[in-house]
Amino acid sequence: MNKRSESIEEYLEAVFKLERTPGEVTVKRLAEDRGVAPSSVSQMMTRLGAEDLVCRTATGGIELTAAGRVEAAGLVRRHRLSERFLVEYLDMPWDQVHDEACKFEHVLSPEVEARLAEQLGNPLTCPHGHAIPDEHGLLTEDVTRPLAEAQAGDQMTIAYISDEQPDLLRYLGTLGLLPETVVDVEGVAPFGGPFLVRVCGAQYALGREVAGKIFVRD
Repeated sequence: MNKRSESIEEYLEAVFKLERTPGEVTVKRLAEDRGVAPSSVSQMMTRLGAEDLVCRTATGGIELTAAGRVEAAGLVRRHRLSERFLVEYLDMPWDQVHDEACKFEHVLSPEVEARLAEQLGNPLTCPHGHAIPDEHGLLTEDVTRPLAEAQAGDQMTIAYISDEQPDLLRYLGTLGLLPETVVDVEGVAPFGGPFLVRVCGAQYALGREVAGKIFVRD
């Protein structure tokens, strides 16, 4: 297989991740995710379709083909392993590793990837809690829901943070809202008000937008 351009790889990765969110993957959603014009997405989808990496659904959406899914899973695996390496071996803060890992994922050879995974102890998740595909591209994910759907009295464990924007991660880190942390929902204000949560003995008020980016499991 010829080496893909970084642009193609970024699109494959974007489709892979959007397939794991509610709703169909569309040109509009991809354009918003990539920060480009819909016409640019359409052109790239035509190119990826010609290379049998994506296809159209019966309703006009976009999905990866079997070949495209294998390549995309490999990219995601290299990215998330790289994030683990940056946090655990280079002591980089979790809010700073995403962009650096984006560079690593395009250049790691299969040999380096395998050694990296072994050195890290074959981790199951990245620092933000996202599952890491295995060496065959298989992805095992827990059943989760946004914290924004919780009710007062619920006790849950944070699975992952869906948005990897540095400012959000930095904020959540200061509150101790990290993957595998237990959260008690003590109150939900009406009319779109905040969630009152208790974490490690401290109570915080979280806006609904922030709560919608914290995914939890029961």
